[in-house]
Amino acid sequence: MPVKKLIEVDLGTSPYDNDMIHNRWHPDVPIVAWVKPGDDFIVETYDWTGGQINNDDNAADIRDVDLTQVHFLSGPIGVEGAEPGDLLVVDLLDVGAKPDSLWGFNAFFSKQNGGGFLTDHFPLAQKSIWDISGMFTHSRHIPGVNFAGLIHPGLIGCLPDQSSLDTWNKREGELIATDPDRVPALGTLPQADTAHMGRLKGAARDKAAAEGARTVPPREHGGNCDIKDLSRGSKIYFPVYVKGGGLSMGDLHFSQGDGEITFCGAIEMAGWLHIKVGLIKDGVSKYGIKNPIFRPSPITPNYKDYLIFEGISVDDAGKQHYLDVHVAYQQACLNAINYLKKFGYSGAQAYSILGTAPVQGHISGIVDIPNACATLYLPTEIFEFDIMPGADGPTRFIDGSIDIPLAQDK
Repeated sequence: MPVKKLIEVDLGTSPYDNDMIHNRWHPDVPIVAWVKPGDDFIVETYDWTGGQINNDDNAADIRDVDLTQVHFLSGPIGVEGAEPGDLLVVDLLDVGAKPDSLWGFNAFFSKQNGGGFLTDHFPLAQKSIWDISGMFTHSRHIPGVNFAGLIHPGLIGCLPDQSSLDTWNKREGELIATDPDRVPALGTLPQADTAHMGRLKGAARDKAAAEGARTVPPREHGGNCDIKDLSRGSKIYFPVYVKGGGLSMGDLHFSQGDGEITFCGAIEMAGWLHIKVGLIKDGVSKYGIKNPIFRPSPITPNYKDYLIFEGISVDDAGKQHYLDVHVAYQQACLNAINYLKKFGYSGAQAYSILGTAPVQGHISGIVDIPNACATLYLPTEIFEFDIMPGADGPTRFIDGSIDIPLAQDK
């Protein structure tokens, strides 16, 4: 029998007009469809911005994107018999791009509007467009690379209960209060005016919109974890907080490097997921689960040769930090970017490669005081030229005249 399409999206219409979509986490967001354990079904999704980004050579849409709207999620889906304390088992059978939208985008947000991992080095809004050809992708903005994608949902998780929601908002609010004027901000608080609460209406909608947690960070329920190995063949175990579970998903990525370092750091796209659900009763207690756990996809891009860049806990100014993995990974990324610039790439092009290609990030050392060591594994086979060091020095493959479209901050 054909697989049932549980949720459909029309990319020509606003996600605010689709009542099977929401963009906040709240226990009162109504379940839009019910399934039984053992059922499999297809869910379509918008890209995470809900269609705010265009397939063109102008990054003004990235500069001006309204980040208070994101992420647009398909759901929530209820599973009959699911109760708080259970584990919801999600088998990701397949995932892909919508046939009428075979492209994606990667971007750096302006430091004044979201920023990113290396925002002090790349403070302006920029984007690259990636065309999807079956399993592979390439970009007119970044010549010389072509690689296989590992398509995955950047965001998937269950609805929180009220206690969890209150905890999230309290602890994140306390962090933001330590430096409320920081740019970029330390976090994202509830924002009612752009909240889409699915089928919730009237006063109940307004109350939930004012409380609803933003979808930006990952939390105990899963959410925006951006794990590239959650692809076809993965099995994910989610803690259940409310009756039915309330499974929602979106933010599909065609490909992503570990860390999603450009913030809009994968190849973002609209698409679909084919999933199957099951239940483990009282699974949270049985297995001591706090955050989701998963079995990764058996399918990975078949790259065997890597050039590995190290970074340590010493920042750009030469300041020593104590076992700071964040600083160490920044330095590993910057070392890779500076290396790729020797072959003719701009810094922005190199940064985009690290955000989109299947690079691996590792914590390689976390005990040798005072320096943590982080490493970035760059697959050499994605390049159409040799990037390995040699006695003759790097051959400039890129002439330097091609760059990612740039929109200046205002």
